[in-house]
Order: sequence, then structure tokens, then C-alpha cells
Amino acid sequence: MNQPFRTLCYIILTSSLLACSGQPWHAQPHEEQPAPKADDEATVALVTTDADVGDSEGDAAKAGDDGSAETISMLWGKFRTQISAPDPEHHVEDETGPESDVQNPETSNQQNADNAAVTASSQEAVSFGATEPADIWKRIRAGFRLPVDINHRVRLEAAWYSRHPEYINRTIERAEPYLHYIVEALDRHHMPMEIALLPIVESAYQPFAFSHGRAAGLWQFIPGTAKRYGLTLNWWYDGRRDVIASTEAALTLLDNLNKEFDGDWELALAAYNSGSGTVHKAVRKNKARGKPTDFWSLRLPKETRAYVPKLLALKAIIAQPELYHVSLMPIPDEPYLATVEIKSQIDLALAADLANIELDELYRLNPGYNRWATDPNGTQTLALPVDKVEGFRERLAQIDDKDRIRWVRHRVKNGETLGHIAGDYHTTLKVIKQVNNIKGYMIRSGQSLMIPVATRDLTDYRLSTSQRLSQLKDHRPAPGRVKLMHTVTKGDTFWELAKKYRVSSAQIARWNGMSPKDYLRPGQHLVIWQQTPHSAESDVERPSTSLAAANSTRKIRYVVRKGDSLARISNRFKVRISELRRWNDLPEGKYLQPGQHLTLFIDVTKQSENI
Repeated sequence: MNQPFRTLCYIILTSSLLACSGQPWHAQPHEEQPAPKADDEATVALVTTDADVGDSEGDAAKAGDDGSAETISMLWGKFRTQISAPDPEHHVEDETGPESDVQNPETSNQQNADNAAVTASSQEAVSFGATEPADIWKRIRAGFRLPVDINHRVRLEAAWYSRHPEYINRTIERAEPYLHYIVEALDRHHMPMEIALLPIVESAYQPFAFSHGRAAGLWQFIPGTAKRYGLTLNWWYDGRRDVIASTEAALTLLDNLNKEFDGDWELALAAYNSGSGTVHKAVRKNKARGKPTDFWSLRLPKETRAYVPKLLALKAIIAQPELYHVSLMPIPDEPYLATVEIKSQIDLALAADLANIELDELYRLNPGYNRWATDPNGTQTLALPVDKVEGFRERLAQIDDKDRIRWVRHRVKNGETLGHIAGDYHTTLKVIKQVNNIKGYMIRSGQSLMIPVATRDLTDYRLSTSQRLSQLKDHRPAPGRVKLMHTVTKGDTFWELAKKYRVSSAQIARWNGMSPKDYLRPGQHLVIWQQTPHSAESDVERPSTSLAAANSTRKIRYVVRKGDSLARISNRFKVRISELRRWNDLPEGKYLQPGQHLTLFIDVTKQSENI
């Protein structure tokens, strides 16, 4: 074979191997590598500072002296090396994460599984002729603008995330329906793409997340801040959980905080977590003492001190996930949801049927709706998957507005009030008055009222506020605890109840989906998960020594008889007259009428022949 032909064959074979490998050439020793960007330098440094990183030159295929004399066997060796094992630079030594976050350390089996996942990812990257689809992560990486301050606090958080890739995967799976919208919103506001990762820190991208500080939603707004930024909160709807409305409010708040702190995003983020007053106070103290006033130098609350490091650690992982043994679930850079104007209230079960999606999915896309229907007086929009919008509009147009809700006719009985009727039908007094053109609060026995009701059994609306709270109250927090029902009386506080049942105020609040700062209403029913005598020695005063008292409160309807009085009924059922009045909206001086219906909440363990 003559020399030109051999040279041509060599060039063709070399080009083919390079195209198949899908990997760039390793820089030759004498070549000058392009300078990395600042963010890239910081991200690599984050891994290499404490990690035992392999030598990238030692395991790579070596080049010839002049960079042009590699043989075919050397090229083939390089190709086999690239498709058979992960790059040694991607190995990260395990670090000890925050003890408060980790209950059980990862086992070696989990680490092996992570390594296998990285290997599989490397193998899949070498696909002949394949082109990588548009991915939202590329867009997010391109929009990173925050500096990465490499210090022990950031490395500590990065190590925890690195050891828990399953946590990141679960969070990303929850984020998929919302992430593209949030990225688009960040582009509109000209804000750093790191903010798209903030809901991971705030709520793990759980739209129904609720903290004991009364914060709710992806962005964890507290009620006061939510109202200041235009979010509506009422019985039907909570704008803090509305993904679209809360995202716009959160970005506006963050932009204002960034301006307030002269463009310092780290201080702005700290203020988002703990309040701008807390951060300003810390800055003033450092100034008075002649100390630096950057985020890392301030004395801030413990949660806030970890807040910014968590976000920066997530940035590093998203920037180079392979370095942390994390395989990011690909998310297309295209809209997942779209909003549809519906113009009037609609039952969410009917809306799900019209959109041809599951009711749970509709709630997850519209988590702001608290009940079984949209807000009758609010903005009438629904978020739906983009591929379901056209069909939904066509089917909705065929339904009359009055048929979007099921209606029942209720005949008022003696002793009933609008409040009782609204509670029985799981709606509001305002809606009943509005639908029936009632000006005041007076209704008469025999009067007919039109009441909007759900088309399905209320238990089918599993992600409504009432059903989520019911599931929470039924969830046993730990073995060895028994469920007690406590009816709040006048003067009860979280502190007093905690002392009585030998639990903490935070536990009572958590078991009932509340904050320890919330007001307790007389007549309200609270779940208390108390330790049994078998699991802990206790001389706590219990409503009953038997396990039957674990759920001893019952709601009954009592029909007033001739000669009955509030005093007689309260004595008979061992309740207070004030409770009878409160439960039934009975004003002072009003007499009971035979046939009138009363609602009572009684302790069955105190009754004999009464029920």
C-alpha cells in the first residue's frame, strides 16, 4: 500500500473514532488550555478543595511528543477507556454533612449504586450520531450569575446533597411541572437563574408545604408578606400556594430586597429568609465593631446562616452534577403548563374530567385552591398541561355555567342558622347569602335555599385542605402513641395543652397543621398523639384511662323536646351552657323551641344512657 493511501486511511479512521467517542480531545502537555470562566473555576474548586481527586492526566491516553504521532492502537485505547469507566476526576470523597439533616449515613451499597449510575451515564453519553435534546438545565447553567464563595459552610452542604442524590431526584421530579415557568419568569425579571433552585431550599418544590412559622407554598410566604405582595388568602383560595401568582410575588420581593441591599444577592437572600430588619441589624452591629458586612461575616440566625450555603451548593451540583455522583433527570426546555380562563366557578372534579387528567394532578397544578371548587369570587383561571388545553376549552364550551356546579335545594328546619347550613354543606355563609340574595342573617323555618355542593364524595378530593388535614391528623407520628381528641375550651393555649399532655407546643401544632402562634378557637378539635403507658411511664391526666378514650369526642344532633332548657341539656350531656350557645350560634335571651335541632360535641366516656 503506497504512502498517500495509508495516510488517507489513517485520517479517515482517526476522524471516525473521534466522532464516535463524543468526547473532546484531552489537551496536549504543550498546548495552552482556554481559561475557565469564574463560575467554572469556583465550582471545580468546591469539589477539589476537600475531595480526593484523581489525576486527570495520569489516566488519560498520552499524546506523542509533537502532538501528531498517536497510533491507531493508542486512539482505540483512548476510545475504550472513555466508554468503559467514569472519568477519575468525577470521584468525590464522601464528607460528613450536617448532623441535623442526616439520621442514617449512606451505606457503601448506596455509594456503589451511585458509582454505577455515573458509569451508566458516561456510557449513554457515547451514542453514535445522537444529539442531546434541549434541556432546561443547560439554560439554567447559562444564567448562573451569583459568585460562589468557597468555604467550609458551602462544602458541608454540598457534601450532604452529594450523599443524598435520591433527595435531589425526588425534588426535581416534583419540580418538573413548574420549572420552565419559573425559568421564563426569571428571564422576564432579568434575575439570576440560581433563584430557580431556591424552592428546593424553601420547600423541596412541594406546593403544599406548610411550615410551623405559618409559611406556605413553593416560596414559603407568611400571611402578612403574602398580602403585601398582592396574594389573596380566603376560605376557597390561598395565593401562597398558587405556583404562578406566588412566583411573581416572590420574584418581585427578591428584586426589591436586592435593590435594598445595593445589589448584594447574598444579603438579599438572607433577608428573604429571616427578614430585612434582621439582616440590617446584623450589618449595623458589624459596622459598629469595624468588621466586614458581607453575608459570611454577619451573625445571623442558624437557619439563615445555612440558607445561602445550601443554594450555592445546589448551584455547584447543577453546574457539574457528575462531579457529585448526581444524575439530573432531564427536563425539556419547553412549557409544561398553560393557564385557561374559565370565567365562573367550577367543580374541580368536573374540570379534571373535562381536561382528561386525574383530579390529583389538577390539584398539583392548581394547589392554590383549598376546596372542591374554584373561588366563586376570585380570578377564574386554571393551570393545565399544554397538551390538554385545547380539548378542555372545547368540552367546557359545551357546558352551561350553571351546570359547572351541582346544586341542592335545602329546606330550613327549626333552629338552623346560615352558619350551620354552610358547615353541613362544606361551603361558606357568604356564598349561601350571595346565591340566595339574602341581605342579613335571618332565615325562617320552611324557607328553601339553593346550595352549591361537590359532584363527588368529599374524600375523592384528596388534596383539598380539609382532606390533607384529615390525613395529617390520622398519621401516627411514631409507634407507641395513642390518638386523643381534645376540644378547645375558652382560655386554652398551646402551652397549657402541651403541659397537660406532656408533649411540646410544636408537636401539637404539627399534628394539626397549625403554627404555635395560631389562635385556638373554643370548640375546635385538636389531635394529641400521646405516649401510652406501655411506651413511657407517665402520670399525665388523661380524659380516660382506657384506650377507648383515644377518640372519645363525638358530634351529635339533639332535637329539643318540650320542657328542655339550655341548663337541662348541658347538665344531661355534661357540657357547658356557653359551649351550647357557641356551637349553635344562640344569642343571649333566646328560648329553645320544641323540634329545634342542636349540635353537641360530647365526651362519650362521660355519658351513660344519654346517647
